[in-house]
Amino acid sequence: MSDISELMRRRERLLGPNVPTFYETPLHIVRGKGIWLWDADGRRYLDCYNNVPHVGHCHPKVVEAIARQSAQLNTHTRYLHEGILDYIEALTAHFGPNITSAIMTCTGSEANDVALRMAQAATGKTGVIATDRTYHGNTAAVSQLSTRRPPVGGRQDHVRLVPAPDSLRTPDPQGRAFAAAVEQAIAELQRSGHGLSALVICPFFANEGFPDLPAGFLDRAADAVRKAGGVIIADEVQPGFGRLGSHWWGHERLGFTPDIVTIGKPMANGYPAAAVLASLDLLSEFRNAFGYFNTFGGNPVACAASSAVLEVIERENLIEAAHDTGKYALERLNGLAEKYPVIADVRGEGLFFGVEFTTDGSTPATAFTARVVEEMKSRGILLNSIGVGNATLKIRPPMVFGKEHADLLIDALDDILATTAVQE
Repeated sequence: MSDISELMRRRERLLGPNVPTFYETPLHIVRGKGIWLWDADGRRYLDCYNNVPHVGHCHPKVVEAIARQSAQLNTHTRYLHEGILDYIEALTAHFGPNITSAIMTCTGSEANDVALRMAQAATGKTGVIATDRTYHGNTAAVSQLSTRRPPVGGRQDHVRLVPAPDSLRTPDPQGRAFAAAVEQAIAELQRSGHGLSALVICPFFANEGFPDLPAGFLDRAADAVRKAGGVIIADEVQPGFGRLGSHWWGHERLGFTPDIVTIGKPMANGYPAAAVLASLDLLSEFRNAFGYFNTFGGNPVACAASSAVLEVIERENLIEAAHDTGKYALERLNGLAEKYPVIADVRGEGLFFGVEFTTDGSTPATAFTARVVEEMKSRGILLNSIGVGNATLKIRPPMVFGKEHADLLIDALDDILATTAVQE
């Protein structure tokens, strides 16, 4: 039997205090396959949360690609290797004509850090705008955008955070209020001498609670950014690679064209890989300004794993499957909303969906949501929460999640909601 207490003591001594874990009693996970995880005691859990194993835990094609390339060669990009070129050609084929080239990194944090500097090189300005409930990584530069823990010494003056869209409490389907906030932030940055380099957003506003936004929502804000000479960075780490079931990328669904795209987590199914994509002109301006090199970014094994992920997505028709399963799951969740008043909203797209709980239609039912998450875990189903007051269930499983898995998830949720009282 796994000794969780002893593992936690060792963890704190060796990794330091406050290293995050999920759940009141952390899980000791030792094995994964497809949509399933197993703990050290042999208990199986339905994984409804982890987007890193995008095509399923330990997918045999990805495992084989990593093993084969590891046995042959793994080095950096100062030597020539066809693997990185083949991968970027295959990857950029899934973008519009303005995205042609890439810089490979190891993490989404690195990718967003590079993207911010790329915007500076392109514009000669330093001001950056993000939302007030976002997260884009943990380097010194991108942590300035995070609202989870304010930076030591306060946020730097070149950063402006605008109110995140909230389709439940403050509907703004045309994006007028969001654009007005962006315009105000641009004016402040210009008055302060920073000017505008970039607006950086997740096109699904995932950490903001994935509000229900129509295509065209960002049009007015994008016009304001470009009028001010800035660029738009789309952080596709969470919605990308077909997760939304309708398009390969979240910005396609929202109907805008970014200048720079960043990708990460699901890119190589768990092998460390990420990238910044843009036009050749933008990449050239960045390289001339910063002379960037990443020892491990774009190594042959990372590119082999990433290439295998693209092949599996296409061969197994995972985007179409995400659309069908997501539609089915939302229909079932809307059925629960008719039964339980604590459900204020059901929303999402493809295999990124959830429900928002409130006590009165708008006040977040934070403690209730936390209990639901724990109860689901006790029944062998893993998910988490996000959004205003952490009161929205965040359901974001591997892409091999099917309708039979949705039934397991929603049947358990139905049972929990029938027996759990709202006490805030």
